[in-house]
Parts: sequence; structure tokens; C-alpha cells
Amino acid sequence: MSEQEWFSKDFYKVLGVDKKADKKAITKAYRKLARQWHPDQNPGDKAAEAKFKEIGEAYAVLSNDEDRKRYDAIRAMAGGGARFSAGSGGAGGFEDLFGGFSGGGFGGGGHNVRFQTSGMPGGGAGFEDILSGLFGGGGGAGARFGGDPYGSPFGAAGHAQQAAPTPEKGGTVRAKLAISFRQALNGATLTIKVGGSPIKVRIPAGIKDGQKVRVKGHGKPGTHGGPAGDLEVAVTVKPHPVFSREGDDLVVSLPVTVSEAILGAVVDIPMIDGNTATVKVPAGSSSGSEIRVRGGGVKTSKATGDLIARVAIQVPEKPSRDLKKLAKEMAEAEGDLDVRASLFEAVEE
Repeated sequence: MSEQEWFSKDFYKVLGVDKKADKKAITKAYRKLARQWHPDQNPGDKAAEAKFKEIGEAYAVLSNDEDRKRYDAIRAMAGGGARFSAGSGGAGGFEDLFGGFSGGGFGGGGHNVRFQTSGMPGGGAGFEDILSGLFGGGGGAGARFGGDPYGSPFGAAGHAQQAAPTPEKGGTVRAKLAISFRQALNGATLTIKVGGSPIKVRIPAGIKDGQKVRVKGHGKPGTHGGPAGDLEVAVTVKPHPVFSREGDDLVVSLPVTVSEAILGAVVDIPMIDGNTATVKVPAGSSSGSEIRVRGGGVKTSKATGDLIARVAIQVPEKPSRDLKKLAKEMAEAEGDLDVRASLFEAVEE
């Protein structure tokens, strides 16, 4: 942006600060607006993008002492009735600009001021040349603001602008959190300490071991008014003594006796919520056979799993004499039954 455009730009209004605001207040206002209008916070919003650019231009000028002096002086001229409207050639449109310094417009009363253009294509004088000559800047046609260190009160080079710092989001802070099996299934809100500060972490229902939870705004601080980064929490789920998890299904090992496996039975099994489910063990069940309880698994926002009871035939470590006798009778009844035949057949394939 050239200084010619400063006549129509109220940078104090853009940042929402008073003209007497100090640099601290200006920076605070800029950071607040930069966060609000940053393109990352308003993806695809052209109006927000333009507003963010305007805020950056205002901050670039008002945060630099020399630029701010020049800006205030030029705005003061504008407030006194000065106007600038450069034409295609000549000095047309400068009369109002100098009216405030000569007591009136060109030929309009007060001092009779004449302005001679020279040194530019078409005989036109540059905006910076005019102000430089007006304030004793010297250096001839084409001299910029500050071309003479003892001349113009506007200071440094007229076209050089301090680039507004780009707000950047802070980095990610990482932490670990171990939770119980039940907390993973039901969800929970837990407090952890990061850098000595307590932070609440919401654990969603159904979270799996190794998944991560992000807590916005609790990471490293942003720079130049940018938002803070996020906290990333890696979750470890402690094992349960009875239940295990397979996807969204819960699995429980169901002990049954030999007779129950052969004859079938109706038994009760525990559920994770503390209730009891009654299931039927089919006659002729083997270890590893599965009995499914619909809806008894993990409940998430997307799905609900089942509870799977996996049959595990239990044999007494010290069978009684009667059991041994019945076992012998069973063996005789089995005859030539070879339960391991399929095992050897699979190996040979």
C-alpha cells in the first residue's frame, strides 16, 4: 500500500483503538482481530481474508513509530480539507492539498500560490515529491519521503512498508493417559497435569487402546497473535480380568462342564454393566464354540457390538472315582471316534 492511500484509510478505526493508544494497546487489538479473522478460522471466506489483510496493513503502520508519525501527519492534512486527485498529467487536483497551508485554494483567496510541475513524464509531479518539497525535503524531482535526513518530517522511505507479522498456530503438546476398561467403554472426563497445569480431558465412549484425544487450545502458545496449539493425549486402556475386546464386541470365556457340553445347558453369564444374561449352551458344544448376546458389547455413537460367550470345557484337576468310571464308560461308547483326524488332514494339505 502506498502512502497516497493513507488519506482514505482510518487504521485506528480498523483496529478499534483510540488515536492516542500506545503500542501495547495496538498490539493487543491486532492479535484479537487477527485470531478472529485469520483464514484458518474462516476457510474459503473471501470477506474474512480481505479483513485480515486490512488488519495487517493497519498494524504494520501503527506499530512502527516512524510510519505512524507519517500516517498521522498525512491524516491531519486530510482532516484539514486536503484532497489528492492526481490526473493523467500536469498538477491538476493538488489545489485542495495545498489550500490548508496557503490559507485557501489556488486563486481562491489568501496567498496567491503557483505550482510548477517538472521532472516527471507528462510534466506531472509525484505525490512524494510534492510533500518532500513542501516540507523542505530537497533532492529534486522524484525525491521520496525521507530522501533528505534533515528535510521531510515524515521520516523513512515513503513506499517501504513493514510487513505485518503472520499469526501462526502454536505447536502440539503430547501426553499419555492410562484409563480403566470400564472408562473406555462408558467414556469419562478426567483431569491430567501438563506443565503443572490441570487440564480436563473428555474421553469418548468406546475409545480403543492406542487412540488419541485432542484438546484444543492447550498446546504451545501461538506467535504474533495466532491461536494456541492443541494437546494430544495418547490413551492406554488397562486390561479387564474377565472381559476382552474384539472390535466393538466384548468377549468372555464361559466355563462349562463335560456333561453340559455334551448334553447342553442353560447358564447365566455376567455383563459389563453389572447385569446378568441367561444363555443356552447347545448340546455337543466344544471349547471355542461361541454364544452371542446381541447388544451386549461396546456402545459407540456409530454402532453397538455384541457380547460373545466363548465356551471353555473344564475338567476337574482331581476327578472323583465315579467320574473316572463314567469316563471309561464314555470312552467305550465313543468306539472308533477319532476327533484328531481333521488335524492331520489339514497338515497334509
